[in-house]
Amino acid sequence: MEPTAPAAKQKRLRWGTGGKHLLLILLCLFAIFPIYWMVISSFKGAGEIFNNSLFPSSWSLENYTYAMEAIDIVGMTANTLVMALSQTILQLCTAVMAAYALTRWDFAGSKLIYALFSLTWLVPFQAIMIPNYTTIVGMGFRDSLMGVIVPNMASAFAILSLYPSFKSFPKALIEAGVMDKMSACGVLFKLILPNIKSSIVSLGILLFINSWNDYFWPALIISQGQTTLQLGLRSFMSAELTSWGPLMAASVLASLPILILYLIIQKQVIQSFVKWGIK
Repeated sequence: MEPTAPAAKQKRLRWGTGGKHLLLILLCLFAIFPIYWMVISSFKGAGEIFNNSLFPSSWSLENYTYAMEAIDIVGMTANTLVMALSQTILQLCTAVMAAYALTRWDFAGSKLIYALFSLTWLVPFQAIMIPNYTTIVGMGFRDSLMGVIVPNMASAFAILSLYPSFKSFPKALIEAGVMDKMSACGVLFKLILPNIKSSIVSLGILLFINSWNDYFWPALIISQGQTTLQLGLRSFMSAELTSWGPLMAASVLASLPILILYLIIQKQVIQSFVKWGIK
C-alpha cells in the first residue's frame, strides 16, 4: 500500500532535513580538521611529525618546551595583546562616533563622507603602505608598538559595519530622549549603545582577531624589541629547515587567547547572529 500524500511529504522533509544536517556536520569537520591537526602535531615527536596518523604514538611536550625556550612567548603574547586590544578599542570608539554622526545629523556632505569611507575600504593596504611607513618613521615610532597601533586607530570596515545598526535604530526613541532633555552624548550612551551592544561586541571580536593575526604591517615596522607572536612564529621557519613541531606548539599557544575570548563572550555573539538573522 502506497503512503498517502501527507506521509510521503513528511518523509521527504525528514530526508531533506537529515541531508542538510549531514552536510553541516561534514562542513564542520572540514573546518575543524586543520585545528585538530595543528594540536595533534604539536604533541608528536620529531620522528613522526610527517606521518599520517591521526594520533601520536607517544604524547610528548618537548615541542612546547622547545618553543618556550626558543622565543619569549609570554612577552610576545603581552605585546600582541596590548596591540590587539588598543587597536580594537580605538577602532570601536572611532567607528561609534563616525556612525553616530552620519546617522544622527543630516548635514551637507554626509553622503559624500559615507561614500569616501566605502572607497577607502576598497583601497589595498599596499597602496598606502609606503606613505604610512614614512609617516611613522618621521614620528619616531619605528620599531615600537605605537608604530603599529597609530595607523590602525580607525577602520572603514568598522564604521561601515556599525552604520546599519545606527541607521535602523528607531528615531522615535531618539526624539523622546531629546524631549527629556538628553544631550547628544546621553542619547548615544544611554539609549543607542545599550541596545546595539551585541553588534558592537561581535564587531569587536572580528577587529580583535584581525589585529591579533596581523603580520605584514608589524613585520614592516618592528625589527626587534617589542615583537609580536606572529613575528615570533617566523623564527621557526628558514630557507633550510622548518621546525614543524615547535611551530605547531607555538601556534597552539598563540591561538589560546582568541579561544578564551570567544568562550567568555560567546553569548553576546550568538545574540548578535540571532538579531541579524531576524533582520
